[in-house]
Amino acid sequence: DFPLIVGERTNVAGSKKFFRLIQEKKYEEALRMARKQVEGGARIIDVNFDEGLLNSKLEMENFLKMVASEPEISKVPMMIDSSRFEVLEAGLKSIQGKHIVNSISLKAGEEEFIKQAHKIKAFGASVVVMAFDEEGQADTFQRKIKVCKRAYDILVTEIDFPPQDIIFDPNILSIATGMEEHKKFSVDYLKAVEWIHENLPFAKTIGGLSNLSFSFRGNPQIREMIHAVFLHHAKRVGLTMVIANPLALKKIKEFSPIQRELVEDVIFNRSDDAEQKLIEFAKGFGNQSKIQSQKLQKWREESLSQRISYSLIHGILEFLEEDLTEALKEYNSALQIVEGPLMDGMNEVGRLFGEGEMFLPQVIKSARVIKRGVEILKPYLEIDF
Repeated sequence: DFPLIVGERTNVAGSKKFFRLIQEKKYEEALRMARKQVEGGARIIDVNFDEGLLNSKLEMENFLKMVASEPEISKVPMMIDSSRFEVLEAGLKSIQGKHIVNSISLKAGEEEFIKQAHKIKAFGASVVVMAFDEEGQADTFQRKIKVCKRAYDILVTEIDFPPQDIIFDPNILSIATGMEEHKKFSVDYLKAVEWIHENLPFAKTIGGLSNLSFSFRGNPQIREMIHAVFLHHAKRVGLTMVIANPLALKKIKEFSPIQRELVEDVIFNRSDDAEQKLIEFAKGFGNQSKIQSQKLQKWREESLSQRISYSLIHGILEFLEEDLTEALKEYNSALQIVEGPLMDGMNEVGRLFGEGEMFLPQVIKSARVIKRGVEILKPYLEIDF
């Protein structure tokens, strides 16, 4: 039902628990996490130690050497994952067999790309190539296929890199962010995967699944639903492998047709209100959002400072100018309004988002309210100074 699963839990960037275990030198427990990923269905294990508080090169070497003595883990390939090439190289030197390097790209130009690819080829490893070049991350369909085609041609024609060992990552980016320019991210990714398999012979594809649903951080039920529907369509277009937690994956048949349609509408950008419908559904799904326990019809009866904060937290622009005009009469200065109810509202937004009780699109709406609030107060702020 799924593409090949690359276990993601042995990545310090994605797992606070794994980071803590490595930091505290509790390697036996860290190895147990890797073993659980394999038992849960991971066919490859992603290992990443890119964290400022760690010696990532040393930790990569140590961990891979320990993995070699664990037959239940070492029976699957390792995906040696780092943004620093010296760490990738150290990882390749620390383990036997055929493994995968994640990743290289054209970000620093062709010369560096070719140099790194030659070294990886000498080890006989496969390589993940990010859809990234000198202009930055490829976020549209045309940019994705252009960068991947260019990288493929360099690898196969100039370096004679085995095409079956090339794995393209066309960048799974977050959906339902509230930003208009992000609405085509998922459909462009799926189209790019399909194009790669049709036009770049023997190349494989991969994607980091957790990025897709980042907007719904704090609501695991809705994230599982999004992942299940997305993977169903990703497999249909040929996605080879996905970086995910195998223990948290659900099958599409576990969700109702209505739930599936809600997610598909967002994934394929079928309507202007698709994101909003999914957000409204997510608010109640799993009873995650405490914000909704407040009665909308009563908030206008609250104190002035509470009304301003409420508008900000809930992304409501309708009454902002009215309330700020009233506040200018009640407060000694416009700066006091900024430092008072507006800042109180922003602090609450930060708390709710940090605790998983607000989603990214809601935070963006709140940011629009604070921006508008500052625009209204700006003439008075200049007077204050």
